[in-house]
Amino acid sequence: MVEVSMTDAAASGAEATLARGRGVALWRQIVASLERDITGGRLVPGSRLPTEAELTQRFAVNRHTVRRAMEDLEARGLVRIEQGRGSFVAEDVLDYPLGPRTRFSETIRRQNREPQGRILRLEEIDADAIVAEALRIRRGKPVVMAERQGLADGRPVVVGRHYFSVARFPAMAGLLAEDPSITRALARLGVPDYRRHSTRITARMPTAEEAALLDQARSRPVLVSEALNVDAAGEPVELSIACYAAGRVQILVES
Repeated sequence: MVEVSMTDAAASGAEATLARGRGVALWRQIVASLERDITGGRLVPGSRLPTEAELTQRFAVNRHTVRRAMEDLEARGLVRIEQGRGSFVAEDVLDYPLGPRTRFSETIRRQNREPQGRILRLEEIDADAIVAEALRIRRGKPVVMAERQGLADGRPVVVGRHYFSVARFPAMAGLLAEDPSITRALARLGVPDYRRHSTRITARMPTAEEAALLDQARSRPVLVSEALNVDAAGEPVELSIACYAAGRVQILVES
């Protein structure tokens, strides 16, 4: 996470002196100053703004004036305020289409972002009722569970769990340990292409672990996608349950 100190902001050319007694409210002048920093690139998307106390000192105003300015910036979508974490420059919202053939890296690259995937956990577990039904196996049968984090330009946008039948893909764990790409692993296992069979999208508040992995507050919701992918014959190959940072991603459902 990028943090911008009061010194950094001053060095960047931010105006700390307000024109008093000229008919323009002080909070509006603060808004204009911070907006110039944002649009001018001195405060980059995702960066943390100076604290309320720092802004109060920088502009020589009271806290109420600073809060009024921040409320206006938030209402205009220039900043986001997270309770207990501070204020951040708003990020561009990433369009994430869910269609018949959804691939994370391809989707991110199409929007001129750099994708990155990390395997956070890889283990063999017994299938519960939901996983077993989706993969058409008996409950309790072994499945590979791969917990994966997806990033765009270094910022986490999704964290999900992917399930594969061990009976069908006994080498899956080993392949993902070498290379986090699920698409490449499936290709090596004889599934050169696969498509989305069904998707269920819900919203909820994140767990503490999910919030940490997505670098967001627990007070901000996540979008949850439960998706089943199948091969050319319609046989299940993967069940994924993924959490998207709602403040950075909007899901588009494509036919």
